[in-house]
Amino acid sequence: MDVLYGIVDTINNILWNDVALFVVLGVGVLFTIWSGFSQYRALTHGSAVTIGRYDDANDPGAINHFQALSAALSATVGLGNIGGVALAIALGGPGAVFWMWTIGLVGMALKMIEVTLSMMYRNIDDPDNPHGGPMFVAAKAFKERGYAKLGAIVGGIFCITLLTSTVFGGNMFQAWNVAELTHIYFDVPQVATGIVLSILVGAVIIGGIKRIGQVAGSLVPLMVALYLLASIYVIVVNIDLVPDILRMIVSYAFSTGEAEGAFIGGTAGYAFMWGLKRSLFSSEAGQGSSPIAHSAAKTDEPVRESLVAGLEPFIDTIVVCTLTALVILGSGVWNRGEDVLFVEPPAAVQLEDAGSWTFERTLLQKTDDEELVAGAEVFSIFKSDVNPTSGKNLHRVRGLVVKEGDDMFVEWKTFEGAVKPEPAATGVFFDYQGAALTAQAFDAVEDGLGKWLITLAAWLFAISTMISWSYYGENGVVYLTKGKGILLYKILYCVVIVIATVPALIKTDAELDAITTLGTGSMLWVNVPLMLIFGNVAVKKYREYIKKLKAGEFEHEKVSS
Repeated sequence: MDVLYGIVDTINNILWNDVALFVVLGVGVLFTIWSGFSQYRALTHGSAVTIGRYDDANDPGAINHFQALSAALSATVGLGNIGGVALAIALGGPGAVFWMWTIGLVGMALKMIEVTLSMMYRNIDDPDNPHGGPMFVAAKAFKERGYAKLGAIVGGIFCITLLTSTVFGGNMFQAWNVAELTHIYFDVPQVATGIVLSILVGAVIIGGIKRIGQVAGSLVPLMVALYLLASIYVIVVNIDLVPDILRMIVSYAFSTGEAEGAFIGGTAGYAFMWGLKRSLFSSEAGQGSSPIAHSAAKTDEPVRESLVAGLEPFIDTIVVCTLTALVILGSGVWNRGEDVLFVEPPAAVQLEDAGSWTFERTLLQKTDDEELVAGAEVFSIFKSDVNPTSGKNLHRVRGLVVKEGDDMFVEWKTFEGAVKPEPAATGVFFDYQGAALTAQAFDAVEDGLGKWLITLAAWLFAISTMISWSYYGENGVVYLTKGKGILLYKILYCVVIVIATVPALIKTDAELDAITTLGTGSMLWVNVPLMLIFGNVAVKKYREYIKKLKAGEFEHEKVSS
C-alpha cells in the first residue's frame, strides 16, 4: 500500500501544483467579474426559485428546484464539512479557513457557470429522466462546432475522472470517517459500520434520482439544522474568543504559522493550498459533479437552476464550514499540548536503508486519562528536514500504545528523512483523525456532545453524500456504456463502502487526503478548461436571463433592477 500511496502523492503533486491552484482561483474571479458579481443574484433570486415560486410541473425534469438543491447539497454538505475542515486546520493552520472562504465566494460563480452549461446541453430525450453534466457539455458543444470526436473523447475522460472521485471522495472518504469515529467512541468494528452503511445506501440508490431527491429533500434540512444548532451553542459558550479567532484566521492566511502544541506549523502558501483543496473538495465548485444533480431539475430556463446552484458554496463553505472552524479553533484542540508525557524522550536509530529511522520503544508517564489504552493511536513531533506538507522542519511520527504489566509504551512507525529526527515535544498526542478532531472540539465544551452529535451527524452526512455521489457515478456509467450495467455499478458501489472500512487499507488522515485529492484534482483539470472554452455561451445566457428578470417578463414575480 505504501507504494500505491507514493504513486498517488506523485500524481497529486502534478494535479495540485501552484499554477493549477492559482488558475482555479483565477477562473472563479474571472466569472465573478464577467457575470457582474452574480453571487448577489444567487442569494436573492436563487432563494426565491428554491422555495418554489417558479416551479412548473409541466417543465422537463424529474425533481423540483428544492429537491435538486438538496440532492446536490447532500453531496457537498457532508464529512468534508466535519472532517475536511479539521484536516485543513490540522495541516494548514487557521489561515486555511480564510482561503476556504475565498474559494467559497468565487466558487458561487464557478458553480453557476458550470450548471448553466450543463442545463443548456443536458439530454432530455426522456423529459422525465434527463441526464446532464460536463460529459454531455463536451459531447454536444464540441459537436456543434464540428469536433464531435473530440467532444466524445473529452466527455469520456471526464467520466473516468468522475468515477475516480466517486469511488474515493464520494464513497471511501465518507465510509472511512464514519467507521473510524464509530470505532473510537463505541468500539464498533469498522467493517461492521461499512456493512450497515452499504445496506442503507443501497436501499436508497436502487430507486434512482427521484428517490434520492425525496430522501435528500427530507434528510438535508434536518441534518444541517441539527449540526448548526449545536455549533452555534458551542460558539456562544466561547463567544469572547470569536474576535481573536477571526483575527488569527486572517493573520495566518498571509504569514507563517508558527508551531504550537499539536500543530506543526506551516507557511502561508501551505495554508492557501490546504484551504483551497479542502474547500474545493467540500463545495465541489468547478469540479463538475453537482451539475449532474441539477440537470435533473424541472425547468426550461437553464440559468434559473444555475442560480439555485450558486447557493451551494455559500451554504456549504461560508456557513457550515465556518461554524466548524470556529468550534475547532475556539476549543484549542488543534494546537493542544501533549496529552501524555514521556518518562524519557525517544532516541532515533538509523536503519540499514539510508534515510530510514526507527525509535526505541518509549515509556509513558502514568496518567488517569481513559483514552490511554493498549492499541491507542498516538503521534509525537520531531525535528528533521523540510516537511513537504507544511514547508517547515517539523514532522508528526505516529505510534501505537502497548501495555506491559502496569506500564504503557509507544511502539513507533518508521520515519523517512535525510536528517536524523530529534524530539520536539515532551510527550504524545492522541491521534484524532478528521471528524474525530471535530468531535473532540465539541467535547471540550460539553462532555459527550461530540460523541453523540458528531457520530449522528457523520452518519447522516455520509449517507446523504454517498447516495448523491452514487447518482453522479451512475451518470458517468450511462455516458460510457449507453445505459448498460447500471445495476452492476450500484452493487459494486455498495461493495466499495465495505472495502473502505477495512482497517489495513487507510490508516492516516494524510493517506485519506491523498486519495480524495486525486479525484477532485483530476475532475478540475477536465471541467475547468471546458468552462473556459464555453464560458462565453453561459455568460451570454445568464445576461439574457437577468435582463428578462429585471423587465418582469417571468411569471410569479417582477424584480426591479
